[in-house]
Amino acid sequence: MPKLRFLAATALAVSFLHLPIQAAEPKVLHMFLSTSEAGLDPAVGSDLASLSLLENLFDPLLRYDYLARPVKLQGNTSTGLPTVEDGGRTYTFRLRPGIYFTPDPAFKGKKREVTAEDYVYSFKRLYDPSLRSPFGYIFDGKLAGDEALKKHFSYATEIPGLQALDRYTLRIRLKEPDNNFLFYMAMPAASVVAREVMEAYPGQAGNHPVGTGPFMIGEWKHSDRLVLLRNPESSAVFHTDLGPANDAGDKAIAAALEGQRLPRVDRVDVKIAEEFQGRMLGFLNSEYDYLEQVPESMTEMVIQDGKLKPELAARGMQLYRFPVLQTYYMWMNMQDPVVGGYTRDKVALRRAISLSYNNAEDIALLKKGFAMKADSPLPAGVLGYDPNYRSPVPYDPALANALLDRYGYDKRDPDGFRRQPDGTPLTLAMSSEATVSGRLRDELWRKCLNAIGLRVVFKSDKKTEIIKASRLGKVQMFESNWVADFPDGDNFYQLLYGPNAGRANYARFNLPAYNERYEKARVLQDGPERQKLYFEMNQLLHAYNPWVPLTHVLSADIRQPWLKNYKRHPVEFTQWRYLDLNVAERARATRAK
Repeated sequence: MPKLRFLAATALAVSFLHLPIQAAEPKVLHMFLSTSEAGLDPAVGSDLASLSLLENLFDPLLRYDYLARPVKLQGNTSTGLPTVEDGGRTYTFRLRPGIYFTPDPAFKGKKREVTAEDYVYSFKRLYDPSLRSPFGYIFDGKLAGDEALKKHFSYATEIPGLQALDRYTLRIRLKEPDNNFLFYMAMPAASVVAREVMEAYPGQAGNHPVGTGPFMIGEWKHSDRLVLLRNPESSAVFHTDLGPANDAGDKAIAAALEGQRLPRVDRVDVKIAEEFQGRMLGFLNSEYDYLEQVPESMTEMVIQDGKLKPELAARGMQLYRFPVLQTYYMWMNMQDPVVGGYTRDKVALRRAISLSYNNAEDIALLKKGFAMKADSPLPAGVLGYDPNYRSPVPYDPALANALLDRYGYDKRDPDGFRRQPDGTPLTLAMSSEATVSGRLRDELWRKCLNAIGLRVVFKSDKKTEIIKASRLGKVQMFESNWVADFPDGDNFYQLLYGPNAGRANYARFNLPAYNERYEKARVLQDGPERQKLYFEMNQLLHAYNPWVPLTHVLSADIRQPWLKNYKRHPVEFTQWRYLDLNVAERARATRAK
């Protein structure tokens, strides 16, 4: 009898072995990008959409600690932070063995491990004149011996500033210390690529992204949709150093992620959603898992009296206010014959334009209260920010009118608009984005400038085209914004540094007194001496007015209740590798709609 029971149990076990095993439902993160991606080559991609994708597909040596505030760097493909010698001139990185590129025909069926020599090659690409990398400034003129690369570029050229000491050891030597060098090593542009892939697709590397990041490309329909798949070879493991932080949310994320392999989702479905309304409606329809920076014109759809609308809160959505490391400013071309120049009459014109700007109306009506007045180029949270600094150029249209009268702009057309000091007509030409929010900004500027007797016309175009023309010096005025590449004041003050004209210095401001202070400040660490120079640079900015500092954005971010581990980072573009999902809760919410 016992034998029969044993046989029956065995037969039952065998029958269970043949039952189909239901696989767990894949975790799919649903996201959007607000603009089309240009190309996925770390040395070239510089638009926000491309950078957001690059940081998920490729690996720099360092990354930011996801949770640490203020921000803190940690090892990524490097085993940790480098050893630093020679007074901050020599950095030695040790790579983690066992990091592999995702498969590609260029590797001829072999697994391809990352080596120190791959970083040497990748960094040399930033010097390659055929690529015209916008990130050449990371190394240009800073690496020991890089004159040889700049004079006659060749990947075969060896320089003392960039050496692979062995398979996993990389040494970088700088000519002079650079306080921001380690921040550069966490940028997507400093990511590693494989030479075989670059040479297999000459001129098309941006269409064949092969990296070592947590995700790899699945499907890709340019300017429409991308699918990122979990990289099965990803060796990223989560670690944070919160220190004494008491934030319960941070502690919960740390507990959920510490020691876990990244990413936590199986796939990221990414749509290109350029229209504000489409993004908002898609989020409300549960098509996206979170929404960052609610468009200004859409705020009233989701926010009431500064809070999430009750019906959305009842669905479990959560609203976050996030101070973005971003500055909005209106710049004026210092080489333009109407608004440019350093003579008193031109300075008076720009000062009057600055005085005419109604900051309170901008924040209340256009930003819907989700912004702070910009007194200097630096937003809060950036090293070097002075919370006590206040602009000496307030909103004061009466003073603006008096200033224009005093410096020769007192003559008027029959329609009441001011003429130039020589009596010729005066018309300002401000470039503008052809969007709803762009038109709203135009109307505010028209109102402000007309109030002090200045005629203005608006030239609408796509922002990418305006930026191209700006770099060539063909734009007179434009309201733009800058998001920090790294959290240091240098990243913002370089926007007014003379030698950067034609690049990030769209105003083409070139004042020796400013340049001298900037050059002194950039070699100093954050502290009282650098703070004094920043104060003086702010004063020069307000004296000559190449900019009208506008606002620092307080982003309104909303997440769905099934999204886990979400925390916005001040510098990194996305959180995709850290996020997790409650698939069952999402399914219930979708059925309940």
